[in-house]
Amino acid sequence: MTIQTATTTPVVRPGASPLLAPLVMAWITVVLALDSEGPLWTQRLLGLLTWAILVAVLARESTLVRVQTAIVVCFASLIEYTFSPLLEVYVYRFDNVPAYVPPGHGLVYLSALALGRSTWVRAHLRACTIAVIGVGGTWALWGLFGTERVDALGAFWYACLVGFLLWGPSRSLYVGAFVVVSYLEIVGTGLGTWEWQSYDPTGIVAIGNPPSGAAGGYGWFDLAAILLAPVLIRWWRGRSAST
Repeated sequence: MTIQTATTTPVVRPGASPLLAPLVMAWITVVLALDSEGPLWTQRLLGLLTWAILVAVLARESTLVRVQTAIVVCFASLIEYTFSPLLEVYVYRFDNVPAYVPPGHGLVYLSALALGRSTWVRAHLRACTIAVIGVGGTWALWGLFGTERVDALGAFWYACLVGFLLWGPSRSLYVGAFVVVSYLEIVGTGLGTWEWQSYDPTGIVAIGNPPSGAAGGYGWFDLAAILLAPVLIRWWRGRSAST
């Protein structure tokens, strides 16, 4: 198997802190733990704090990364409101989309980006890619054959993840996304902050709790950000120049 090196990658400022990913994962843990038993006003307060953290982190980033993050937040919010309150593929405690979820998606993207662009991951990118494929594949196989609750959706998303890792525009980003998103899903479902239904609305596709390849589903947000951000920036600059 030949793994080609991606040539198009998101841009992170040279001084981006390698501690961003663990700090964001720590904040995610605090938020999900507090929300797992707290009242609705706790969700709203956590939402305000998460927005404030996202804005503070973005203040140190390039225009490209800011636009990418905005795309992720918009795209992910649309998916959240469609698949949670509307279709109930997964449900939160108050049958809503918690206020911290939209900005949280932005922080997840930034932490995956920072992790993927870290010196260590870049120096061992091939090994990291193979490790993600191996660990993710084992998890997907377990979801299909090793547990009573079959996880077909996770296997499909794992196939998406492999595609992103082999042919996507930024392999390092997807390596980071696998770590951060998998952690997020395991902690969130473990604490009962949200729960995935056993089947999709058609009753055909079986779903794990959480789906094993969730990072592959999240990869579509990342792909949209990488592809659309340069287009939007060029459009805005052209529009500004013509006025």
